[in-house]
Amino acid sequence: MDFIKEILNFSIIDVLDIIFVASLMYYAYKLLKGTVAINIFIGIILIYIIWQITLLIEMKLLNGIIGGFMSVGIIALIVVFQPEIRKFLLMVGSTNLSKKGSFLERIKFFKNQKIKKNTTNISSIILACKNMSDSNTGALIVIERNNNLNFLEDSGDEMNIMVTQPILESIFFKNSPLHDGAIIISDNIIRATRVVLPINNQVKISVKYGLRHRAAVSITEKTDAVAIVVSEENGKISYVKNGKFIEFNTIENLSKLIKKDLS
Repeated sequence: MDFIKEILNFSIIDVLDIIFVASLMYYAYKLLKGTVAINIFIGIILIYIIWQITLLIEMKLLNGIIGGFMSVGIIALIVVFQPEIRKFLLMVGSTNLSKKGSFLERIKFFKNQKIKKNTTNISSIILACKNMSDSNTGALIVIERNNNLNFLEDSGDEMNIMVTQPILESIFFKNSPLHDGAIIISDNIIRATRVVLPINNQVKISVKYGLRHRAAVSITEKTDAVAIVVSEENGKISYVKNGKFIEFNTIENLSKLIKKDLS
């Protein structure tokens, strides 16, 4: 009877509460998707559901055991999810509100309206990387998604140049004064060159990868940006997302992966 009364007393605050919780769960899933941590996240959700069911049907012993685990387990979860929590807080704190209409586009998402897609010219980037790969020209390209990367621009030279294949190749040309470091691309604009990326020395990657690859792993681990690396040693192109190297078979396959991640 009390349960029916609670349903009848459903207010606008309850609706907002559900929306906010659903949004939080969605962003948490989006953050963890494709990582090992997603299995832990799903496990926690299942345990929480069981906990609430035991509370509802008054299974006091089992509810007490699970409740005790949930109360002390939060400390362990902070340790386990430390990289993901840091990345989530960064995502919340540095969501790119500077992009015109970004906030309105998020509202439109709930109205089933089409969200504006990233306008970065992927074809030009891919062609430039292919040519640099053929000539063993080293390159590190970081493409901004939702997290604002303005905090990186101060370490390099600010730019405001539209992305084109010749521009990218000229920047990373071996005799160019701009070829050292990374470039930051946001909505088809090169925002900065010669950027020094923060490197996490605790990240373990294969010895076959160089400093550019380590920098790409670090920045994509700390933010939701994606990075493309061209090796100066062997010309191999690498694609990095969420601190992981993403495998691809062909240049066309790489192009599809990037377009999907930026959509």
